[in-house]
Amino acid sequence: MIAIWNKLVAILAASLIGMLALVAPLKAQSVEIASPDGRIVVTVDVTGEGRPGYAIARDGEAVITRSALGFLLTDQDKLDRRLQIIGSETASHDETWEQPWGERQFVRDHHNQLTVRFEENSDERRRFGVTFRVFNDGVGFRYVFDDPSMGETLRVAEELTEFNFAQNGTAWWIPGGEWNRYEYLYEETAISAVPLVHTPFTVRMKNGMHVAIHEAALVDFAGMWVKRTTGTNFRATLAPTGAQAARAVRDLPFHTPWRTIRISEDAAGLAMSDIDLNLNEPNKLGDVSWVKPHKYIGIWWSLHLDEESWGRQTGSGSDDSFTASRHGATTENTKRYIDFAAEHGFEGVLVEGWNIGWDGNWFFNGKLFSFTESYPDYDFEELARYAAEKGVPIVGHHETSGDIGNYEAQLEAGLDLMAARGVKSIKTGYVTDACNLRYVHPDGRETRECTESQVMQRHHLKVVTEAAKRKIAINAHEPVKDTGLRRTYPNWVAREGARGMEFNAWGVPPNGPSHVPIMVFTRMLSGPMDYTPGVLSLEGRGQPLQMTKARALAEYVVIYSPIQMAADLPEHYEEHMDAFQFIKDVPVDWAESRVLDAEVGDYVITARKDRNSEEWFVGGATDEDAREVTVALDFLEQGKRYTAQIYRDGAQAHYIGETRFDIEIEERSVIASDRLELRMAPGGGFAIRLVPIEA
Repeated sequence: MIAIWNKLVAILAASLIGMLALVAPLKAQSVEIASPDGRIVVTVDVTGEGRPGYAIARDGEAVITRSALGFLLTDQDKLDRRLQIIGSETASHDETWEQPWGERQFVRDHHNQLTVRFEENSDERRRFGVTFRVFNDGVGFRYVFDDPSMGETLRVAEELTEFNFAQNGTAWWIPGGEWNRYEYLYEETAISAVPLVHTPFTVRMKNGMHVAIHEAALVDFAGMWVKRTTGTNFRATLAPTGAQAARAVRDLPFHTPWRTIRISEDAAGLAMSDIDLNLNEPNKLGDVSWVKPHKYIGIWWSLHLDEESWGRQTGSGSDDSFTASRHGATTENTKRYIDFAAEHGFEGVLVEGWNIGWDGNWFFNGKLFSFTESYPDYDFEELARYAAEKGVPIVGHHETSGDIGNYEAQLEAGLDLMAARGVKSIKTGYVTDACNLRYVHPDGRETRECTESQVMQRHHLKVVTEAAKRKIAINAHEPVKDTGLRRTYPNWVAREGARGMEFNAWGVPPNGPSHVPIMVFTRMLSGPMDYTPGVLSLEGRGQPLQMTKARALAEYVVIYSPIQMAADLPEHYEEHMDAFQFIKDVPVDWAESRVLDAEVGDYVITARKDRNSEEWFVGGATDEDAREVTVALDFLEQGKRYTAQIYRDGAQAHYIGETRFDIEIEERSVIASDRLELRMAPGGGFAIRLVPIEA
């Protein structure tokens, strides 16, 4: 009996040893890749448990401490442990490519690349890769699913990528996944107090290092938010789609969008980085010479002032309640705007409220919009003829009110109409709650989508590519965030995607003086914004704009967009022709751009060189605090003299009260070695045009 018992114990012990061998810790492994200048080093490793991760250091000091990699899947085991590195490849790349339009004409793409291949210690032996590209100013990485071991289709429930900051510090953020999309005032808190937030997400650690988390090349995947887990540790969160468990579904092979981490000693370096552009594919549209950067005016600010209306209905009930008394988009009114644009050199007139669907509670009734039928008092055909005669195209407008099914059903017909009427660009709109966009799937199912869901990524790209077929540019409002796709699809000229000028008309509270100096280093890191600046009347719907007159001009330089609106009413510009001259003179397409000095949320000073002349423009904007600043002009060509046309705050200027209109306009002769001493009033700024003097 004892012998039998001993034999059983021996068998059980042998079995246990065998089982332990199957779950024995894997040997820890790691590989490294450095930036071209050697200052940024990325370490990729797996722990003894086989958990993959990465870390980033700059000049030997930790920026991102070890952060996990992986995915949670709906129909497979979680992909985040029992992994080992089975191989890696490196490469280097250095090229300079030309933008058809942009904040700079030439962009250098200089990086070192590391692709790490992982294999799971399981019966399935699942394999995947992660590719890192390390630039001198940051890091981008993406997952590569190209091995049959992962199956034919990947159904992603959640991403497990972490971004663990090495230190606490200050963060600037807006909440992710909330009803008002991206249209929130930015919060400034400790990094350790941040909740779930949108990207770009910007921090300044205690040692002064500036870091911004975002993503690039977001195509056919769920958009990424980031959520704090503990301390200064964060994890990716994917935007949901419909009511299904999988937030992203892709057939193999595919790769995810890039996760990007900009790293800079100062705020200016964040804004000067081209990482997101460089991580996108080159232009897929071919010749895009038809995409024309331009300034435009439009029937818009009057609507937000409630002086005119989008719709024609003033009451409720029968058709007898219709009247044209307040309707803004009339043939007569549009011709008035076309005349003003032609007189002052603007290249487009935006018309909102031209089409049937605006009457009643349009915010919740997107199914009522027609994209081919205009109101009776808007003669689109006649206006197209008149606009062509004056050389001022109509800027189209397609408001969906979040009914994507209705819009896609009419998309081609609506775009065809715009093309036939000589429209060169269209402003689209998606005004509805962030996760209440109605989508109709090919099988007839209806779902409610979030702004950044995979479904909405597909939709926006469909609109852009269909518009490109008709040589039309797209400026999306209430959009998905920009991730550098303007490089691949250059007709995607701008987006809104933040609190724009309209919040100064009726927002409670309106955009404060610090809003733009924050946005330059948060929202603006993602790409061009159609902020619609230039309200020189400095008055909203019974509330003053929180800026000075000089600051209103500065926004044309510090906020980048290849399309810029002169948002105020023509009659208001007639009252402010002195400052209006700068709006007429400032270009929108640049050969070069430099952030000269800045602190996130405090102030920003930017210089840009016109792509079509030798002129430079400089803009400065500050928060609630007055500042004395020195602007070195060493970016000017040596040996050449310039006339500096300076629009600056007057001695009494202040964003509160009537002194916000106090402006000084002067001219000086300057050279590259000169330094301009300027004062920015509280909520103020300055705008400068530098014109070469011919010898």
